[in-house]
Amino acid sequence: MSHVIALLQAATPNSEPHFGVYLVATLVKLIVMFTVYMLSAALLTLAERKISAWMQDRHGPNRVGKGWLQPIADGVKNFVKEETYPDAANLPLFILAPVLSFIPALITWAVIPVAAPWGSRWGLIDMVFAPLPIGFLFILAISSLGVYGIVLAGWSSNNKYALLGGLRSSAQMISYEIAMGMSTIPVLLLAGNVSLTKIVNQQAFETWNVLNLTVAFFIFMVAAFAETNRLPFDLPEAESELIAGYHSEYSAMKFSLFFIAEYCNMVTVSALMATLFFGGWDIPFTLWDNIAPHTGLKTLLTLLMFVLKTGAFIFVFMWIRWTLPRFRYDQLMSLGWKFMLPLALVYIVLIAAVMLGLSAAGIQQGLMYAAILGSVNILFIVLLFAILDRGRLISPAYGRMPKQEIEKLRRLDAQRLAAEGGR
Repeated sequence: MSHVIALLQAATPNSEPHFGVYLVATLVKLIVMFTVYMLSAALLTLAERKISAWMQDRHGPNRVGKGWLQPIADGVKNFVKEETYPDAANLPLFILAPVLSFIPALITWAVIPVAAPWGSRWGLIDMVFAPLPIGFLFILAISSLGVYGIVLAGWSSNNKYALLGGLRSSAQMISYEIAMGMSTIPVLLLAGNVSLTKIVNQQAFETWNVLNLTVAFFIFMVAAFAETNRLPFDLPEAESELIAGYHSEYSAMKFSLFFIAEYCNMVTVSALMATLFFGGWDIPFTLWDNIAPHTGLKTLLTLLMFVLKTGAFIFVFMWIRWTLPRFRYDQLMSLGWKFMLPLALVYIVLIAAVMLGLSAAGIQQGLMYAAILGSVNILFIVLLFAILDRGRLISPAYGRMPKQEIEKLRRLDAQRLAAEGGR
């Protein structure tokens, strides 16, 4: 420990940190973040139960430590349960699948800035593990690997229900991954960079992207629900149809890893929505947190703001789960390919054209630029939801059959019932 302190003291204040300082800071951030991340995933299972109980007007877990120790009880139960393996399973892949599902959810956090940089006496320390200049592309690449774990889990189990769940999941995640990636292109166009830190700074000095790119945020959020297999997109693990989907044959901790990965993915996607569209760690209506000096107080307050924004989206995930019914599979695929993908492409062209027009007119990014872009965004939203949709494109409750055919079938059914009653 004395060697570490001596190394930190050797660094020059208010400069780029020495490599040793950078290494020590990275290790500390890794330990703290991994601990908080795993504890959060455990506590979110309790939050899910409490929120569902609150929405259904009943009590949630209240026995083990008045409910607060329920995640620990669940963890102990999963650790001591017997591991079972299907006779015909491919054991290497069967064991590897939960790990492949969990690891991508964890390492995507490496490039997400969680707070303002800390100007320590050993140098400026970024509150991000790896401030990559291609941070967002890194997230898209790594997060797409999670589908391999789910597909392998379904195939290696040698169970038809698990295989159907794996196939559903691969089709669903690939379909909505394209729309999710394309919905972020307007964000990258506006920021002129793929670094998440630069995207946060751009929103801090201008306006949050949700105000100028509302449709992109809507597409990203819907695709995020599909990517995390949350209701109304939980077709891969539909209990009423596929038992438990791709993890039907799993038990003990391997079974729990899939649920931990789901909650970790939910936290990661919530953090991404906060970063890309709601300013990340930026405190609204002030530039105090974005300019030097970068004190520990600024780092702490911006971290709190980031946690609040991410927590709000996590609550939305849980709220939607206990509010909306599940899509039919044909509706899910139709929404992804026939609506989300064309809408994302049209929106990219629209935003690019508006930005090109503003640049040609000599209007630089600022208040006027944001006002014009926001006005175009509002007009497009009105056109999309009030005129084109009118509850027919997005609503999960519509059928393809025309109303006249439905009325005809109802009349025939009523005649049949009347004839049976007359007998």
